[in-house]
Amino acid sequence: MREEIIMRIIEYWPKLWESLQETSIMLFFASAAAILLGLPLGTLLFLTSPGQRMNKGKSNRFLNNALNLFVNIVRSFPFLLLVVAMQPFIRLIYGRATGDPIAASFPMMLIAIALYARFVEQSLHDIPKGVVELADSLGANTWELVTQFLFVEARSSLIIGFTTAFVSFLSYSTIMGVVGGGGIGDYAIRYGYQRYETDIMYFAIILIIIIVQVLQWFGLKIARSLDKR
Repeated sequence: MREEIIMRIIEYWPKLWESLQETSIMLFFASAAAILLGLPLGTLLFLTSPGQRMNKGKSNRFLNNALNLFVNIVRSFPFLLLVVAMQPFIRLIYGRATGDPIAASFPMMLIAIALYARFVEQSLHDIPKGVVELADSLGANTWELVTQFLFVEARSSLIIGFTTAFVSFLSYSTIMGVVGGGGIGDYAIRYGYQRYETDIMYFAIILIIIIVQVLQWFGLKIARSLDKR
C-alpha cells in the first residue's frame, strides 16, 4: 500500500512540479503588487487619517475616504466572485482570462494591494505618537517622516503583516484552479479529488501546510531580528 502511494506520487511529480511553478508565478505577482502598491497605499491611508500630517483640507479627507472605500470593498468581496467579475477586464488588458497563471494573477494582485495596505495602515497606527512628534520637532518633511521614522519603527510589524498576507495569497492561489489558473490547488482537485486519488490530494494539502509553516517561520525570524525593542 505504501509502495503504491509512493509510486503514484512519483508518477504525478512532473504535474506537481508544474503546478508549484504556476503557484510561484501567482505569488510573485501578488507579492510585488503588495509591496509596490499596497505599501504606499497603506502609508497614504495613515498619513491622511484624522490627526495625521496630511489630514488637512477637504481634498485629502476625500482621498482618505475614497481609499478606505476601495480597500473595504475589495477586502469584503468574496474572492471567487471577484475572480469571475474581473474576467472581462483581464481579457481586455491581457487578451485572455483563463488557462494562464499570469492572467490568474490579476485578481490576486488586487486583493494583495488591499489586504497589505490595511496591514500597513494598522502597523503605522500602532507606532507611539512620540515618534511622529519627534520627527515634527526635528523638522522632518513627509518623505523623511515615512522613510526615516515610521518605516524604521514599524519594520518588524510590516514584515509580520507581509508574512500573514503572503500566507493568504497562497490560500487565494488555490482557488484559481476553478477558472483554469492552475497551481497547487488545481493539482489537488484535478489529480486527487476528481480522480478519487485521495492520497494525491492529501499529499498536496500536506505540501501546502509545510510551505505555510516554513514561510511563517522565516517571516517571524526576520521580524524578530529587526525588532530592536
